[in-house]
This record gives sequence, structure tokens and C-alpha cells, in this order.
Amino acid sequence: MSPTSPARRRRLGLPRRVFSQVLLMQLAIAAGVAVLATGLFLAPLSDQLDDQAMRRALAIAQTTAAQPQIAEDLSASRPTSDGPVQAAAERIRRASGAEYVVIMNKDGVRWSHTDRDQIGKVVSTDPSDALAGHDVMEIDNGTLGRSARGKVALRDAGGDIVGAVSVGIEYDSVRARLVHSIPGLLAYAGGALAVGVLAAYLISRRVQRQTRDLAFSDISALLAEREAMLHSIREGVVAIDRSGRIRLLNDEAQRLLGLGTEVIGQPLDDALGAGRTTDVLAGRVTGTDLLTVRGQRVLVANRMPTDDGGAVATLRDRTELEQLGRELDSTRGLIDALRAQDHEHANRMHTLLGLLELEMYEEAAEFVGEVAGAHRVTAEQITEKVHDPLLAALLVGKATVAAERGVALSVPRHSALPDRLVDPGGLVTIVGNLVDNALDAAAGTRHARVEIDVRADGRTVLLQVRDSGPGVPAGQREAIFTEGWTTKEPPAHGERGIGLALVRRLAERQGGSVRVGEAPDGGAEFTVVLPEALAEPELAATDEHDERSHEGATMTTAPKESQ
Repeated sequence: MSPTSPARRRRLGLPRRVFSQVLLMQLAIAAGVAVLATGLFLAPLSDQLDDQAMRRALAIAQTTAAQPQIAEDLSASRPTSDGPVQAAAERIRRASGAEYVVIMNKDGVRWSHTDRDQIGKVVSTDPSDALAGHDVMEIDNGTLGRSARGKVALRDAGGDIVGAVSVGIEYDSVRARLVHSIPGLLAYAGGALAVGVLAAYLISRRVQRQTRDLAFSDISALLAEREAMLHSIREGVVAIDRSGRIRLLNDEAQRLLGLGTEVIGQPLDDALGAGRTTDVLAGRVTGTDLLTVRGQRVLVANRMPTDDGGAVATLRDRTELEQLGRELDSTRGLIDALRAQDHEHANRMHTLLGLLELEMYEEAAEFVGEVAGAHRVTAEQITEKVHDPLLAALLVGKATVAAERGVALSVPRHSALPDRLVDPGGLVTIVGNLVDNALDAAAGTRHARVEIDVRADGRTVLLQVRDSGPGVPAGQREAIFTEGWTTKEPPAHGERGIGLALVRRLAERQGGSVRVGEAPDGGAEFTVVLPEALAEPELAATDEHDERSHEGATMTTAPKESQ
């Protein structure tokens, strides 16, 4: 085993905290940039100083060659240490600060030099370019060492080349300027590095606050846990950014909303379309446990804003609970009706007993016939006009409930609906919701009544439900179809405001429509048009024939199996 403890090994490596790692990386980047910038500045600086020295030497040489007296003295004198050319050259050297000013003839023999012993000798470097009339700039080694040089041709009054002028700048002075500039450059680099360190620290502190001083491994673990949690819970989760775009959609939310992962990054209005669901998720409708309808699902939504201006919304599927609640309401209504019927039955039995005790047998028989016939007539009237068994059974039950609530429920004579419904369950839901609302509105009014008119026109079903209630104000006739809109007290199982929204959704799903207006005798009149609600007569006859054939085949084979 290694004697180094895990804690010791961790200290020798990178720190675990995001703040520390970001700070170290930014410091390293700042230091690296400062060093790189300094190096990139110094590299061309040396070349720039060399170029400046050579140009300075060339300028001194050109100034010297421009003096006509020097050319005349060169032609009229000998190369001596006390000659006029040497005197002029030394004067120029001292005035300009050059290392040397050498004046030579066309043969390269020096007429002047800082070292007087070199006067009269041939120069150590090739002067041919200068003697050919070209300006020369170079850094080269000569008798006085390495120097930056400038050479030009020396011309007489007639413009003929009689010699050349060579001026040198001591190279050590150029190097000294370079070295002298380094401390200032390092000071600037150090200042920039200090600013970078301060900025890195401030940024790292901000990162520390935003990451809550977590380690990268902790963040990775949290992200993994979040993904597992979001995609495993049975509630839909939708995250929206500050611009109203979807940035997260877990599996349950995709199922409830009927969306896929391709909508991530899209605005809510584009992904969901206009409607209450979009308004709830976008925060345009506020509250807790808001009901909304998406397709055939009843959803309960809650929205919580986040610190970055976005929001997280949760969705729960309440479809089955809403159906159970409606069944509970229907069951309670039937129980109340049965309880009332029980009292009425007791009263009728007492009446019948009294007639028998008074030996009024004919009156007793007539009374029993009237009581039994009333219920039978109601059922027969409905089934004669409505041939679909599910819808007929619903209307018979609603007629019983209406009678116990003191509401007259009727089906007009001209109503007729064949047994060719494509979606009987959908029409039952539509009729049930509209009749329930009509009974609630009509109950307690004078001459309370509800009329259900259902008829077929080709494959189209036209449904009208009228009541004698107070009606729907014109300004609210569109709002009543919005999820959550209601004027009633909520039932024991939850909230109201879903029935009419479901009616509209079911009608629109079949390509139809629903609207509300005023009934001819007052009250509300709901009209539902379902264009494709009925199957073709040929298809319905074929299906009925197939069912009868199947039943006949079953009856035929049964005895064979028993033999």
C-alpha cells in the first residue's frame, strides 16, 4: 500500500471545488497570456531597435556626405590623422554620438577613423555597394566590434562618386536600450496580470455563489440524479426559460401533452398552440391546482417561478378522477332519486291499501295502471326516437332524475336518431354534460323543463338542449367553454368548470362545433353539430349482418359441442 493518504493525494492534485478549479485555471490563463504577450512584444522590439540604429547611422552618413567641403578635402588632401577630413569626421562623430565616422576614397582607403592608426588603411568590410551609389544598412563586425552601420556614396560638386561615408552605432548601446525597456515592459505585464488575477477572483466568486460551492463531481451526481428523478416520477414536469421557451420536458409531460423531445427549445405558443394549457404554463393564468384540458385529458397544473426568470410547471392526470367524480355525482343523484321514489312508492302503497280496504277495487286497478304506465310510456317514448341503446338508456335515467327534481324532461316528436353512431361514448358524454347543466339551471324555476332534440341529417347529428333557466348572458357565451369557468359551488370530489370544455373538445375532435344561444321561450339553448357522427347505412347494415351471422354460427355449433 502507498503510504500517501487519500486526503494527501487529493491535495497534491486539483482541488475538488468548482470555485478553486476555476480560479486556478483562470490564473494560469492570465499568467500564460501575460508571458506570451511579453515574449511577443520583446521579439519584434529587438528588431525594431536594430532597425532604428541602422536608420540613424544611415541618416548621419547621408548628412555627412551632403557636405561638399568633405568631398573637396578628400580629393585635395592625403589621409593623415590631422587632415581636414579627419577633423570634420570627428566633429560629426562627437555631435551625433556615433561610434565612428569613416570617410574613404574609391579604393576603400580610410581618410578618417576613431582609431587614428587605421587612417590610410583599407576598410575591413566591402564598400562596393556604397561606392556603386547604393545606400547600405547592416549590422556587422568591424575593427571596433559589432555595430549598426549606414553607408552612402560621397559625391563631388559634379555628382561623381569620389568615395564613401560609413557611420557606425555601437551595438552595445542598442542592446542596452533593449535591456533598459524590459523593466518597464515587465511592469506593464505585471499590472495586466494583477488586473487579470482580480478579475479571475471576482468571476470565481460569482461561480462559487452560483454553484453553491459544489465540486464538479457533486454537480455531475446532481445532474444524474435529477435526470433519473424527472424521468421516473409520475407527474409531468415542464421547465420554461425567461423567454418562454421549453428547456425541459420529462417523459410523463410528453405523454400528457402529446409532445416529443423535438419541441425543446421552441416557444410554448408554437409547441402547444393557443389555449388554456398554454396560458397556464406561460403564467398568464395564475393560481394553484389549475384545471386544464389537453386532448381528452383533464390535467391539474401548478407553476413555480425560478430565480433566473423562468418557471417549472407540474402536471397531474386527473382524467380518471374526474370521470369517477362525475360518476359519483351521477350515483348520488340516482340515490337521491331512489330515496324520493321510495317515499313516493310508500305513499302510493298507502293509497293502494286504502282503496283496497274501502273495497274500491276498480279504482285501485286504475291507480296501479296509471303508475306503472307513466314510467313505461316515458321509456317507450325515448326508445322510439333514440335507437342507440347507450344514449337511450342515458336519457331514460336522466328523465327519472329530472322528475324527482321537479323538472319536465322531454324529447320532441320530430327527434330521431338511428343506431349508426360512430362514437356512441362521445355523444353520451356530450349529452350527459349538457343535460346535467340544463337540469341544474332549470331546477327550482317556474314550469321547469328541459328539452332534448336530437336528429340526423345524412351522417350529421344535430343536438339541441334547451332549458327554462336564467340563460347565459351574451358577453359570457364564449367564456363558458373555457376550462375552469363555472358559477357553481365545487362538488365534494374537486372542482368544476370541465364539462363544457370537454363538450367542445369532443365536438371539435369529430370536426363539429358547439354554441350557446337563447331558447325561444327563454333560458339557454346549446346546439351541437357533429358532421361525421353517423356511419354509412350500408356499413351499418353489413356490421349488423356480420353480428347476426356470428351469433347464428355460435348457436349452431353449441349443440355439436354438447353431443
